[in-house]
Amino acid sequence: MSLKRLVLGGEGGQGVQTVAEVLAEAGYRSGLESLYIPSFGVEQRGGVSLAFVQLGDEPIAAPRFQKADVVVALSDRALERTAGYVGRHSIFIYESSAAPDPARLPRDTGRILPLPAVRLVSEGLHPRVFNILILGALVEVVGMVGSDEIKRALEDRLGYRFVRQPELRELNLRALEMGQEAARELLRRAQN
Repeated sequence: MSLKRLVLGGEGGQGVQTVAEVLAEAGYRSGLESLYIPSFGVEQRGGVSLAFVQLGDEPIAAPRFQKADVVVALSDRALERTAGYVGRHSIFIYESSAAPDPARLPRDTGRILPLPAVRLVSEGLHPRVFNILILGALVEVVGMVGSDEIKRALEDRLGYRFVRQPELRELNLRALEMGQEAARELLRRAQN
């Protein structure tokens, strides 16, 4: 299984840090070595937010890395900020609903997966669970963390909201599943 390095980037308020935190917690619950490092400016909303996650079955030697196994860009500005972490063997996932200029996408990468997350949540869910759909896609692409661990970590992180709004739990679980299904389909298409 070895080690997976991930970089997630998005606009402040898109939930990048929540995705990274839940993924790292689920990795830890799965018995993996797990490291999460947030990186954002002084702005809470309006700035680009980056998160770095490492998951593995061996000790993590260093908190920093040059290239990631999986890079996620949820906005045009995040695409610019994460491009340097894309390598020849990286899987690059980008939010495709806004259809960025193809010339701006990284060229030297293993696979590019256009995930229409905004469209998916607006058609069948709620924009509020956009980041959980992204989390589901990452669970599928990374393949190191089980669904039960993700659900428990999600419950730990957002459970207080679920108590106040019980329907939010079901909405988040549907978004998680929808993200996994979307990633499975993208991976299948990328292999053909």
